[in-house]
Amino acid sequence: MHEIPFDDIDAINAAGGEDAWSDWGPELEVTQEMINGFADLTGDHQWIHVDVERATAGPFGAPIAHGFLTLSLMPSLNKTGTVRLTGHQNVVNYGADGLRFLAPVPVGSKLHARNRIKEARQHKKGTLLATQVAIHGVGSEVPALLYEALVLYQG
Repeated sequence: MHEIPFDDIDAINAAGGEDAWSDWGPELEVTQEMINGFADLTGDHQWIHVDVERATAGPFGAPIAHGFLTLSLMPSLNKTGTVRLTGHQNVVNYGADGLRFLAPVPVGSKLHARNRIKEARQHKKGTLLATQVAIHGVGSEVPALLYEALVLYQG
């Protein structure tokens, strides 16, 4: 991983691109306890997530994780990168340009993630960085989700 000053837009963009994916991050197993805990926190007790017997007989053969549970695991999974931005004072979650849930995550799945820089652009308050994060089931070509994150780096 190489370092780039947060305000060097050209260098950041040169480090990104379609083929500039990071290595895979750490693996994390999705358990029924995690799913149940997320259901309790959010109030989303849909049977496909929490009713093991019914979900096992259902379309996926097992309970599946909530899409937003999978997204919420991103900080634990997204531990690698191709560059490290330096010289900033603050980093702010600025939102998202897109989120797609592309494949179910059955209980017992092991997940890992990778990311890439899509674009850096100047913002009136710093540098706005657009990245794409893909969370996959280990061994799956199709990501469980794709998230296009926006992060504002401030000097």
